[in-house]
Amino acid sequence: MAREAKSLNEITQEAIRMLCREIGVVNTVRFINQFTTGFGNYTEERKEQLGDLTLDEIVSEIKRARAQPES
Repeated sequence: MAREAKSLNEITQEAIRMLCREIGVVNTVRFINQFTTGFGNYTEERKEQLGDLTLDEIVSEIKRARAQPES
């Protein structure tokens, strides 16, 4: 008995419905999130935020900021 092939979208929707039914919505979301790759370019964003600071300079800045009382 031959079955008609489903589209990837149909398979995904069916799988999500099955997961929700079997393990619940929260656990389904947690499961799916482990496959999410994120977005952006970490390396470029880091360069923009930190420039040419060394690790020692960053650590020193953190220590200096922690030592200052909050206003």
